[in-house]
Amino acid sequence: MAPMTRARAVDAALPHPRAADYYGQRASAGLIITEGCQVSPQGTGYVRTPGIYSPAHIQAWEPVCRRVRAVGGTIFLQLWHVGRISHPDLTGGELPVAPSAIAADAEAFTAAGPRKTPVPRALGTHEVRSIVEQFERAARYAKRAGFDGVELHGANGYLLDQFLRDGANRRTDIYGGSATNRARLPLEIAEAVVAVWGAERVSYRISPHFSMLSMSDSNPMETFSVLVQSLSALKLGFLHVIEPIGGAAAVPEARHLAPSLRKLFHGALILNGGYLAATAETALLSGAADLISFGMPFIANPDLVNRFAVGAPVARVDASTLYEGEERGYIDYQTLY
Repeated sequence: MAPMTRARAVDAALPHPRAADYYGQRASAGLIITEGCQVSPQGTGYVRTPGIYSPAHIQAWEPVCRRVRAVGGTIFLQLWHVGRISHPDLTGGELPVAPSAIAADAEAFTAAGPRKTPVPRALGTHEVRSIVEQFERAARYAKRAGFDGVELHGANGYLLDQFLRDGANRRTDIYGGSATNRARLPLEIAEAVVAVWGAERVSYRISPHFSMLSMSDSNPMETFSVLVQSLSALKLGFLHVIEPIGGAAAVPEARHLAPSLRKLFHGALILNGGYLAATAETALLSGAADLISFGMPFIANPDLVNRFAVGAPVARVDASTLYEGEERGYIDYQTLY
């Protein structure tokens, strides 16, 4: 089950009281990767998203982990910092931070509604270490909460992606310029998190083709190859690649990077994006991937695995309850039996 923001968190960025039911219902996925959890208040970009930066967060996530494990599942927490995709309304009045002072054409979702993201403040070289420390602390807290591992959110135009890609990173210090320098912060974070968890329990998610939120890169193959080779050298357990093969965001096969990245990464490769049961099976049998992650289908089908197994129809998501509705559209989708 792929990570999906559901905007159900309550005061103090605590997960919804029924989060244990939500994830427990979907434990047959085998491996669940939670919704993104901000590693600090600074990393918040959307109203009602959960965190993992205080002792209260540890306590609130513990029953989720117990429930999933009790029914035979495995659950990783996704660690998230949105960088420039935020607004002072969400960060205590402070400007969002980023590798460079370049605004994204984007909106942050605040309690007052969507707000245009401002020009962010570029992090000073001396400040970058604080970002590593935020992720390292969050990784420790996730371990104390009882998760089975963590995933670093390096995709979708958020902070780690911003540092990696040259469309958002125009720095001239050791964190900018060459692909090796731009990958430096993501790798420092990965090293710190590996020191907490062990490499086999850490995943890293990337989205090489993501072009929303003003994201771009002049040479994606070079940029992501540098990152993936280094993640492989760390012996990371999983590389999670968003490369859609279906739907409106489908990437033409001629532009696929996953086959090349697979040769560079020696852990397990997870592919994500527009897969159906048949196309997922084909990808697994061909060796194109070791796992396929599903997002939206798991929202409306808590028993998605069983539906695939028996060839049953897959229910559609109620889009009106994706990000609101409390229990409605969260824990009330029906199973076959």
